[in-house]
Amino acid sequence: MTVIELKNVQKNYGKGEATVEALKNINFQANAGEVVLIMGPSGAGKSTFLTVVGSLQKPTAGKVLIKGKDISELSVKESNKLRLNQIGFVLQSYNLVPFLTIKEQFELVNRVKKSGNIDKATLEKLLGQLGISGLVNKYPNELSGGQQQRAAIARALYANPEMLLADEPTASLDSKNVDEVGQLFKNLAKNYHKAVILVTHDPRLEKYADHIYEMMDGQMTKES
Repeated sequence: MTVIELKNVQKNYGKGEATVEALKNINFQANAGEVVLIMGPSGAGKSTFLTVVGSLQKPTAGKVLIKGKDISELSVKESNKLRLNQIGFVLQSYNLVPFLTIKEQFELVNRVKKSGNIDKATLEKLLGQLGISGLVNKYPNELSGGQQQRAAIARALYANPEMLLADEPTASLDSKNVDEVGQLFKNLAKNYHKAVILVTHDPRLEKYADHIYEMMDGQMTKES
């Protein structure tokens, strides 16, 4: 099932002669149960793509469809609700609240999103799969970078989104940890039937992807 699709999407900044075309006629789709890689160097347009897919910015032209519904013209309130319910983010900074334990991070989600989150048994299973079951009473600064990342993944999945967006998830990791993270995302996609979109410049993740898109100068090409 197609979770998200972009049709002829453009994103411009500025006006007139100062116009910068950040995204040029992008066509893309990601299905439930699959890992999709967005590859490309810095400045290729990956970050802009991520913000458009994540409903943080609206495209200048084209359509962004989530489960067939065009989200391009949603109001700010509707976009906020969409991100809360259907999109999970795993950012480079992990985005964990520093003064809350890992357990309390999930309680915070419950206060913001009062229904539709995964149940206690599924959460415990997820924490076990991520290898952080014994860390739920610790604060983020008591965890390693890899453990913080796994906690951020768990928190993103706790809200039971349709898709998971990860920004440079293997930045600064050695090859052993890259393999662990790549396999982790692949397992999450299959086991939880999520569309997992990884924005990266790390070719070591390619073997874990079901589909790979290359970005260069705001243009996107799907690898065969």
